[in-house]
Amino acid sequence: MFTGLVEEIGKVVSFLEETEAWRLVIEAPLVSSDAVLGASIAVNGCCLTVVEIKGDQLSFELLEETVRLTGFASIHAEDVVNLERCVTPSSRMGGHFVSGHIDGQGTIIKLDQEGKNYHLIIKAPCKFLHYLAFKGSITVDGISLTVATVEEETFSCWIIPHTLQHTNLRNKKQGSFVNLEFDLLAKYVERMQSV
Repeated sequence: MFTGLVEEIGKVVSFLEETEAWRLVIEAPLVSSDAVLGASIAVNGCCLTVVEIKGDQLSFELLEETVRLTGFASIHAEDVVNLERCVTPSSRMGGHFVSGHIDGQGTIIKLDQEGKNYHLIIKAPCKFLHYLAFKGSITVDGISLTVATVEEETFSCWIIPHTLQHTNLRNKKQGSFVNLEFDLLAKYVERMQSV
């Protein structure tokens, strides 16, 4: 379980297809400081398992489905990724409940400064938009954001300067892909009502 509050921006060392899986290596001094084999780390919002630790570098194995559903297929060495360690029983819950299970990709339509803040508009898979509500929560590349508007094919959020500076959003532009996880509680409510 995660909160969507990014702890560190890691740097991609490599992302290679190997015989049994894809292997992602990330340089992350903070997040690696207490990492152990088998630990869960949210990488751009996707829950991945640490399979190797070398100094401040963490390695992960990704399944074909993970690569297909996320933006990892377009990731390269030197790219930056948002990182968050899983919550502990003593953690503060400052974001919202995030499982790290990506629903699909969105495309940034707009990320422009308006006044002191930044306006982010994302085109999302239509089959998930019903999970969004005004002032509800959405996870974008692992960042817990508040929904400002929901349209037929898009949703928008306002981004404060701190979030832009301390996440990989600072490197995103129109046309960039982002990983999306829609609200877990909304999914459970929908499931309970359909049974």
